[in-house]
Amino acid sequence: MSLDKLNAALVKEVAELEQEGRAKAPERVIAGYVPASGARGPRYRLRGADGEFIRMNSNSYLSLSHHPAVLDAADEASREFGAGPGAVRFIDGTSAHHVALEERIARFVGRPAARAFNSAYTTTLGLAIALTGPDTYWIGDALNHNCIIRAMRIANVPKEQRAIFTHNDVADLARQLDAVPGGTGRVIVIFDGIFSMRGDHAPLDRFAALVAKHDGRFRDGVVMVMDDSHGVGAYGKTGRGTEEHTGARADVLIGTFGKAFGVNGGFVAGSRELVEAVRQKADTYIYTNPLGAADAAAAVAAIGIADGAEGRERLANLKARTDQFRQGLADLGLESIPGPHPVVPLLVRDTARTRAMVKGLYVRGVLAVGLTSPVVPKGDETIRFQINAAHTAADVDEVLGSLGELNKS
Repeated sequence: MSLDKLNAALVKEVAELEQEGRAKAPERVIAGYVPASGARGPRYRLRGADGEFIRMNSNSYLSLSHHPAVLDAADEASREFGAGPGAVRFIDGTSAHHVALEERIARFVGRPAARAFNSAYTTTLGLAIALTGPDTYWIGDALNHNCIIRAMRIANVPKEQRAIFTHNDVADLARQLDAVPGGTGRVIVIFDGIFSMRGDHAPLDRFAALVAKHDGRFRDGVVMVMDDSHGVGAYGKTGRGTEEHTGARADVLIGTFGKAFGVNGGFVAGSRELVEAVRQKADTYIYTNPLGAADAAAAVAAIGIADGAEGRERLANLKARTDQFRQGLADLGLESIPGPHPVVPLLVRDTARTRAMVKGLYVRGVLAVGLTSPVVPKGDETIRFQINAAHTAADVDEVLGSLGELNKS
């Protein structure tokens, strides 16, 4: 047996991705971390590159991954319980740190119970498996994250039992709810809280009011599921994300420990009955190893920081730097999508110019992500910036200065 024929086919498939503009660039390798000093925030070194870089493409919104308390918690737990869990959760792979994490995140998001997964992606997949039955109907936002799209597929939801509504369009969601076929027993309305490519948020309060009008039509009601992975911890007066910002609640909340909390893993939070059904039915929870005790302990420490005075200080700086950056883009005459979240898109609206600007930023020591057609529609080419709490006013001014130079070229 040989892989020669398969290799040739795979090379052709990757070449097709490149021709379509969907192939990923070679991965840059972070080779060093330089702590903040004075007016300058953290910098990163890359393998094979000279100089140091500001990361404007990190999900670590509260900049907690290097926090001494988080690192100490991980170190202590790994020394006590080992580097890995040793088994899946139901075969004695559950440590005291897993239980503590689930109790802590449930309190943080104001739910009776929560269940931790090894990623938010697998959380969404597992929840879909747990909730889908023969008469379940799914309705999702047109710009939902890939994990939600995959969740419907892995749960084997037939085409005739799912629908898509126009992005954040309450009227179109109403039309889709009106069109749900008779005989449907359970309806799931699922959407992102923060849409990670755009930084805009779901109108959760208006969705909730609409869903309440339809809930009585179905045996199991209409259940709102929100994946607020980019929202929880990152915005809202106390870091509760899209729910706090809109003043409304989803029935089921999905989130992550890998963004604002700076660690790893995902979670689903809701009623105790729902969480137990997930534990019993979600393949992506049952048949794979969980987080190690170190990750779980580190996440507990991170949530504790986020939920205290230091967390408020970090949130305040995050908001100030986000406002500074958004105002700076406006002052330069550059286009963005308004919003309170630290994901700040720069709409370039041209593929060649987007790529040139990303390269120009790199040359100037700034890491950012360019999104071009067909990943985004032609004409919506974007550079996505992500502000972190460790960014300083001087850092933001430096990035804006680079953008000002590039905007003139």
